[in-house]
Amino acid sequence: MDIPLLRKTEFVAVQSGSQLEQVYVRSQSVVARRVAGETLIVPVRGKVGDLASIYSFNQTGSLIWQSMESPRCLAQLVYAVEQEYEVAHERAEQDVKEFLHDTLSAGLIELREQVSMLGPHSSGQGALQSAGSQ
Repeated sequence: MDIPLLRKTEFVAVQSGSQLEQVYVRSQSVVARRVAGETLIVPVRGKVGDLASIYSFNQTGSLIWQSMESPRCLAQLVYAVEQEYEVAHERAEQDVKEFLHDTLSAGLIELREQVSMLGPHSSGQGALQSAGSQ
């Protein structure tokens, strides 16, 4: 399995009661294109692409990026990597966390809270209801 281009982040556990969980979404301030098996990301500043800040993701990073077409929690992203590459949960989780940390730091993705209909021990593969927060 390829190691993602980006690295490490912190995560907040799902709160009991209302079952709030953090989900990851692509920033609206970037343009993404898939070229020769890699995903290229160009930040957009003032309606113009910042060509001095182009990011490139390998296959694993591209899979995670594609998975975030709609909001996804950590467990859903880890599951996608586990299924695609048939790797151990711990390895998939480490790679996803590293990717999320770096893409958050670069402003390529955003972290939001959503209300989940899932139980506290769910794998995160079920449906989520948006709390509408940004």
